[in-house]
Amino acid sequence: MGALSHIRVLDLSRILAGPWAGQMLADLGADVIKVERPGAGDDTRSWGPPYLKDEAGENTSVAAYYLCANRNKRSITIDITCAEGQALVKKLAAESDVVIENFKLGGLAQYGLDYASLKVVNPRLVYCSITGFGQDGPYAPRAGYDFLIQGLGGLMSLTGHPDGEEGGGPMKVGVALTDILTGLYATNAIQAALAWRERSGEGQFIDMALLDVQVACLANQAMNYLTTGNNPKRLGNAHPNIVPYQDFPTADGYMILAIGNDGQFARFCAEAGQPELAADARYATNRARVENRASLIPALKRLTIERSTADWIAALEAKAVPCGPINTLADVFADPQVQARGLKVDMPHPVAGSVSLVANPMRFSATPVEYRSAPPALGEHTGQILQETLGLSGAEIDGLRSAGVI
Repeated sequence: MGALSHIRVLDLSRILAGPWAGQMLADLGADVIKVERPGAGDDTRSWGPPYLKDEAGENTSVAAYYLCANRNKRSITIDITCAEGQALVKKLAAESDVVIENFKLGGLAQYGLDYASLKVVNPRLVYCSITGFGQDGPYAPRAGYDFLIQGLGGLMSLTGHPDGEEGGGPMKVGVALTDILTGLYATNAIQAALAWRERSGEGQFIDMALLDVQVACLANQAMNYLTTGNNPKRLGNAHPNIVPYQDFPTADGYMILAIGNDGQFARFCAEAGQPELAADARYATNRARVENRASLIPALKRLTIERSTADWIAALEAKAVPCGPINTLADVFADPQVQARGLKVDMPHPVAGSVSLVANPMRFSATPVEYRSAPPALGEHTGQILQETLGLSGAEIDGLRSAGVI
């Protein structure tokens, strides 16, 4: 039984940040009811190609994007723009512990589905609203998208090669990282609010903003700025505070050196046949290496290019020098450590027969993550939820369906 098997979540969110939080709670055992628009559903259902293939190898209408964030949920389709649909959502909220939504500021108030309205029917409700810019401030009414937030929130000013180098200029991260991090922060906030409810008996409103999360996750780079007043510069794959800590060319590709102390640097230099580099006052300490990065890195690249990636990794791992390859995703899922940790899970799917998903990385000794069901078909559980959770009869459900409410 999952740690959150006693919790019901009403997931009104779409795209990635909200659904990511919902999937995390579902993996921990919560009953997550995903409310979607009749006919279209979550926008990401059509964000392809690529699309899931059926058992005959033909494309289905389900995009791979949707599959990444909706495991273990039940799908119900409700038209929240009509009074009957709003009434259904309110009844579901009355039977739920958590609501997650990512509509624009005030977007659900017009339907009576905002926190102020829903806490009337359920004072114990934990209501998490995810927006681009939060509930207040001059940007609050704006829509927020991960790419825009990566730029506005400073991440892209740190990511990419320096101006003047080949391929120089700001670069976004290769996945919608701000959305994902917001989903993770939201999950933590929801569980904290549930813990408080256990003590107080009261629900509460959670205001999560993509911009807030992005700025919070600048971590050491934010502190580098706040400490000095100087904007950190783009360094490509290099580290602002540690040298050498970046990619290096090899005879057949690239490898990563992640040298974190002076002893590791000395061992690397010895293996590279240049022990004198570690004794050189310009490079003997990390502080000196950071200050003399411009002369050290080209010297190291002339050494690393003489041997293959595999040769370097084997030799350096034997000397406890942190290093590694730059894998493609094919390499990742073929890696013996990734396989040993079971980071790909295969789940039964009614159309595809089986669907491969990325496993949840959390490991519990007593309440393990559950893989109960693949991402649902649109409206797959509408009848079941209305009957079992709200006690509607078959005739009532048929009437709602005929009226286009569900």
